[in-house]
Amino acid sequence: MAKKKVYIAYTGGTIGMKPSDQGFVPQKGFLGATLKSFPEFQHPDMPEITIHDYAEPIDSANMSPEDWHHIAEDIERNYDDYDGFVVLHGTDTMAYTASALSFMLEGLQKPVIFTGSQIPLTQLRTDARDNLINAIFLAANYPIPEVSLFFHDHLHRGNRTIKTDADGFAAFSSPNMPPLASIGSTIKVREHLIWQRKHKELTVRRFSSPKIAILTLFPGISHDLVRDFLAQDLDGVVLQSFGAGNAPVNNKPLMQAIKDATNQGKVIVNCTQCLKGSVNMSTYETGKILMDAGVTSGFDMTTEAALAKLYYLFSRGLDAKTIRENMVVSLRGELTN
Repeated sequence: MAKKKVYIAYTGGTIGMKPSDQGFVPQKGFLGATLKSFPEFQHPDMPEITIHDYAEPIDSANMSPEDWHHIAEDIERNYDDYDGFVVLHGTDTMAYTASALSFMLEGLQKPVIFTGSQIPLTQLRTDARDNLINAIFLAANYPIPEVSLFFHDHLHRGNRTIKTDADGFAAFSSPNMPPLASIGSTIKVREHLIWQRKHKELTVRRFSSPKIAILTLFPGISHDLVRDFLAQDLDGVVLQSFGAGNAPVNNKPLMQAIKDATNQGKVIVNCTQCLKGSVNMSTYETGKILMDAGVTSGFDMTTEAALAKLYYLFSRGLDAKTIRENMVVSLRGELTN
């Protein structure tokens, strides 16, 4: 039987860096040469792999929507030739990129797995080997047709993940959804969680350039700050609120600024600052006033997923009313409702 084929896109990040006098730095071609020297990657159970080093490795702190396009188009170009895809990415913004690609890759029927590491592959205590080997093995042998993220023995839906540890090996969590798969002495796949897509043919939905921003509430935030923020030329805003979706109702000018913005056609999506749980604006007066001001519930979406979803919906040319309606519907398994 022919070996499965996996395409590895090295976009940048810690996993492929090499030591230098200035610390760890990316270098084109270094990752591929390093992998060839490791016996694990020559094991007969490993699939046939192709490594594409991007011409300019990207520190994920510099990742932009243009880079999301580049990754999506790379997968599209090679889609018919491989059984699965692994995207090596810096951890800082991996959850943002995984969320974005979950919306861009419409009709996906093959695994696209993001992974990386906290320590470079060349170092003795690296977490890169386990992350990379397992991501490749899953991409080849477990046809989970989602954009997912593998880290520290767990495969998560990409648009459900957040980075919760700056330096620990269990760097990513999916607080509102169990992993799609867990790796131990056996591989446990939670088949009932796999997202069932209506479209069967891959289409890349390229993002346009809507003006999207994130506004975080905090105790004592001034209405002037909120008013000036929302007065900018914005299309959509992810509002990071307190608890189950609450805001300071006694700050009436602040609440008026939010209402004025939604009346002007700006789409404001309410996401909780809590790691776990869901927005429910009908629970408290401090949430209901946001609902009355025209704010849309983000339910249990991560901020990363809400941001990517706004990019996706505005790029479809939809009006504000239709976008608000779509924000509360699960399009890629990004929320529970």
